[in-house]
Amino acid sequence: MTSPLIEAEELLERVRSGRAPVIVDARWQLGAHDGHERYLGGHIPGALFVDLETDLADPPSPQRGRHPLPSRERFQALLRRLGVDAGDDVVVYDQAHGVSAARMWWMLRNAGIPTARVLDGGLRAWGEAGGRLEGGEGTLPDDGTIEIDWDRMPQLTIDDAAAFPEHGVLLDARAPERYRGEQEPVDPRAGHIPGALSSPTAGNLDENARFLGSDRLVTRFDAIGATDDAEIGVYCGSGVTAAHVVLALELAGRRGALFPGSWSQWSNDPERPVATGAV
Repeated sequence: MTSPLIEAEELLERVRSGRAPVIVDARWQLGAHDGHERYLGGHIPGALFVDLETDLADPPSPQRGRHPLPSRERFQALLRRLGVDAGDDVVVYDQAHGVSAARMWWMLRNAGIPTARVLDGGLRAWGEAGGRLEGGEGTLPDDGTIEIDWDRMPQLTIDDAAAFPEHGVLLDARAPERYRGEQEPVDPRAGHIPGALSSPTAGNLDENARFLGSDRLVTRFDAIGATDDAEIGVYCGSGVTAAHVVLALELAGRRGALFPGSWSQWSNDPERPVATGAV
């Protein structure tokens, strides 16, 4: 199976040689500047921008969460707008940490595109490899013709997530203080799904914001209990950063099922119990 990551040096060589994949800029809002503003200010040549809020998610609702997955039809229309044809390689990047890029990577894999990859280290790695940037709006290609599958990646419903700790390992990808219920800046209740274990997304990366090597990820997940013989589920705040953990699990040779509604769906249901503290 194709690695879920591509190094900046390989992408740069492909761009310079005229063999560029479809390149997608998935930068999310950072501080006062949204992703599109940053894209216009400078992006990898040929990259096209996608907006996480409007392209990679349906409108939010208490019943489905803050970033519900779009329909097969909506996502296929997006890929065709990006010029994707059957058999195309697709590379997604963001500012550095791979969080929003991993969301689209997961959706591409869910759509039956096994060659989708995330640029490890994002734009920072691209610049360190000697890659240049271009500004302004990218030119849309002719519409692609891709026909996607859907639901190719394992997923959990809210009821699946509730029962999951009884037979598997349910990982919470949010920051530890949100998991423990010490703070909740976004969702209506603080805490975590009972039985879930803390596995913050930041722990998947090294000091250069690149994914840890497979050996280190194996050690990390083994220590949590997400071993190679365990059933593993993953959730986060709204289904975005959990995809980052699913990618890290794949690097470790493991498969994780994503709970798309995540805490934003769970915490909006007053019938669902909430746990707090370190376990």
